Amino acid sequence: MVKLTIDLIARGTSGYTKKKRDESMQHYLKRLTHLYLEDRCIDEVGEDLSMCRNLTVLYLYDNQLLRIPTLHHNQHLTMLYLQNNDIHKIENLSPLTRLTKLYLGGNCITVIEGLDKLENLQELHIENQRMPPGEKLLFDPRTMRAISSSLQVLNIAGNNLDSIRDIECLRNLYQLHANDNLLTDMKELAHVIGGMFRLWRLDLMGNPLCHKAKYRDRVIVMAKNIDVLDGKEISETSRRFLHNWHDAREVQKKRREENLRKGSGEFGDGALLRELPPVKDHPRPPHKIPGYMMPGLMMKGLPRKQFDEILARTNSNLAEDPVQTHSASMKTRSGILRSKPTEGVAPFSLSDKIASAPVGRRRQPLPISFEFGHLDLNRHIQKNDIINTT
Repeated sequence: MVKLTIDLIARGTSGYTKKKRDESMQHYLKRLTHLYLEDRCIDEVGEDLSMCRNLTVLYLYDNQLLRIPTLHHNQHLTMLYLQNNDIHKIENLSPLTRLTKLYLGGNCITVIEGLDKLENLQELHIENQRMPPGEKLLFDPRTMRAISSSLQVLNIAGNNLDSIRDIECLRNLYQLHANDNLLTDMKELAHVIGGMFRLWRLDLMGNPLCHKAKYRDRVIVMAKNIDVLDGKEISETSRRFLHNWHDAREVQKKRREENLRKGSGEFGDGALLRELPPVKDHPRPPHKIPGYMMPGLMMKGLPRKQFDEILARTNSNLAEDPVQTHSASMKTRSGILRSKPTEGVAPFSLSDKIASAPVGRRRQPLPISFEFGHLDLNRHIQKNDIINTT
């Protein structure tokens, strides 16, 4: 156990504030502004510290303090470092109205309270509190409202937090460190940090919500002015792209909702049905002409005599072309094509075709009757056989 004494205070100064030879100890302690008393196993701070009336920065971290010392004689303090002690409660800080930075990380505090009078507090570091299993850090609403206008940096990392709704009133935060907690609700996060228009740094690593899809993109959209997320800087191009994409989606969503709302209201009143214009009966497009039609169908209504003349002229033209000899021999009667044998054309035979087919691929013969002019041939052919009439 070590109690803070004048001798320990004198040895806790920097080289720039050494005691002069002819200077009294009381005068020397009065002009001190910084005291470096970290890691001295101090568990009690006595009245000797009250002699340091002009003290502005006090380092008391890494000691064994059980409570925050009474510092009502040190009203000029602006920075107080009390990390890694055994402090269980925030107290005795009301006289320190000029305090701007308070470091309480690594203690046993369970409730943020007792800061009502610290109207100039800008930074509060209360991370990694050693709490009983199952407990989490709590926020006193009156204290949070009191420091909401001045607080700029809040470090609440590692405190088993599953919600940050209690810090919603801190609209002037520049930095929020909430990593290594139990945050899961993206909607709550968007609601809280969406109102922190000055927030430029946010740390959320180590929370379950970090594993959700598009986590980083969604957070960048939530906090419009954020520059650093989880220790990584955000480029202006990425931020602009994500914001434009989000705005476009919101516009489409609003239009869709508005259309649905208007549509449901009008249909409910029956107004939309009355205002709909009559449906016009557009003429149907003509049916497509198939690839082949009988001449009798294509020339419906044509006189028989005129049709025979046209067919005779066509046959005479085809007869002049030796390549079209077989086609010229075709004659139409009553819309039915009939073929008559022409001179020089080999007789039709399927025996060679059928015989040349593999035995395994032969199929049962299919009886089909062909009529070539005055010839009536009953042949048995296989399916998919090619008939050559030339």
